[in-house]
Amino acid sequence: MSEQAFRAELGQHLARLWRYGLLLSRNRHVAEDLVHATCVRALERAGHYVAGTRIERWLLGLLHSIWINEVRTRRVRQEPARNGAETDNAFATKPHVMAAQVIRRVDGLPETQRAAVYLAYVEGFSYSEVAEILQVPVATVMTRLATARLKLAEYPPLYTVATSTEADHS
Repeated sequence: MSEQAFRAELGQHLARLWRYGLLLSRNRHVAEDLVHATCVRALERAGHYVAGTRIERWLLGLLHSIWINEVRTRRVRQEPARNGAETDNAFATKPHVMAAQVIRRVDGLPETQRAAVYLAYVEGFSYSEVAEILQVPVATVMTRLATARLKLAEYPPLYTVATSTEADHS
């Protein structure tokens, strides 16, 4: 793959990388830094990418590795704990009440479970692909997802907006 083709392919996955960076860091600025570092690393290691394989899996793996090895362990930003404002965005509007509730519940999971849930259920990666991205055994992914499902099942049912027929009967 030529450098120009590689750059074009990389550019198609920036939004996905940013979403994953935001999920991990819970901070927009740190997510942007993660995406930037991932792009730099991807360009530096373009020769390691095997053409024909899923580049998004490779890129998410690079981002995850950067998060673990550089950002998190060195605590680059030393920023205070998030106050909840980062994810209280467009989902807070009335038509998205259930989506906002789901996001808050998933956001309350430990980082390892949150990442596994995101990659498997939002991005649609298989368990083996999630394991490769997170650099853990498939059994660990399965355990994290099962534990997350159990934790999420402890919550009461989600609030639902009553339909007009339900409201008429009350």
